[in-house]
Amino acid sequence: MENLKILVVDDESRMRKLVRDFLSKKGFEVIEAENGEQAVDIFFETKDIALILLDVMMPKMDGWEVCREIRKMSQVPIIMLTAKSDEKDELLGFELGVDEYITKPFSPKILVARVEAILRRSNGIGPDDIIEVGGIKLNKAAHEVTIDGKPIELSFKEFELLTYFVTNQGVALSRERILNNVWNYDYFGDARTIDTHVKKLRSKLGKKGEYIKTIWGMGYKFEVSK
Repeated sequence: MENLKILVVDDESRMRKLVRDFLSKKGFEVIEAENGEQAVDIFFETKDIALILLDVMMPKMDGWEVCREIRKMSQVPIIMLTAKSDEKDELLGFELGVDEYITKPFSPKILVARVEAILRRSNGIGPDDIIEVGGIKLNKAAHEVTIDGKPIELSFKEFELLTYFVTNQGVALSRERILNNVWNYDYFGDARTIDTHVKKLRSKLGKKGEYIKTIWGMGYKFEVSK
């Protein structure tokens, strides 16, 4: 994963330096932005940024606005950094398509581990790994999904969630199990994060969203209607 570009967006130069130093040691190329407007300009000018570390509270344009602008055109993985630990903020982030949510202060080593985990999953899948079920076709290498031949746009996390569902057809999956497998072992969030993502995923899948069955009091099961 050496030389992959990561955009670090934070108005605190000390925080940017801390993150840059740890990521650079791992071989990543770090690009910095000190406010939201600059971040959006850099992202669309650079094109090949692999991941964004995005602070919420910034001048000119906050992290939510930056996320909205980027999500109009790109599903690049976004990790949100915030000094708040408000559950509403976290759920808003996931509604906007944020992939991970880390509260300050955080361990730089944990941050780097999360960055590597996301990039490993988004860049390290075999090129022939294609899944087709019930009119849904997933191309795991290209991170593309089509419904009856028509492409749909999914965020990185929505794609991972759908992939986990279709590869576990007919299996009752608890929210905790989904969190552990899709959000990884070091996610310290609320299980309701799953419900937020499932709601958005069902909406994007249209009629195929009915394949995701709710198991009350437990979680979900992906089952293709016959």
